[in-house]
Amino acid sequence: MNHEIKEPIGSLRISKDVLATIAANATKEIEGVAGIAPFTTNIKNWITKKQSAVPVPVFISLHDDIAVIDINVVLLEGANIPAVCRNIQVAVKEAVQSMTSINVSKVNVTVADIRFHGEKGANTAD
Repeated sequence: MNHEIKEPIGSLRISKDVLATIAANATKEIEGVAGIAPFTTNIKNWITKKQSAVPVPVFISLHDDIAVIDINVVLLEGANIPAVCRNIQVAVKEAVQSMTSINVSKVNVTVADIRFHGEKGANTAD
């Protein structure tokens, strides 16, 4: 499903993929983030049998022109997890709202893994 804005001169559609890309890029810019987790399990959709064929690292839900964003991340060793997650929430919300004018009610962050110094980047979908 896409977000559609109707204007007198036509309409504008913004794909959920675009919102996910904006959210992922905003997340990657936060200090302490190693990357986006390559696989997410959306328990709500799994229970209701609405999972997609291909798992996505950022899940966007749109209801009445309000977005809820679920994102799984890999953090760097030594990161202050609550502080980094709060920074992700603020950055993602601001980025999506400023670039698309779509209101974001929640940004749910799940820490899927920690990358320790010396580990290769195989654990992220950068």
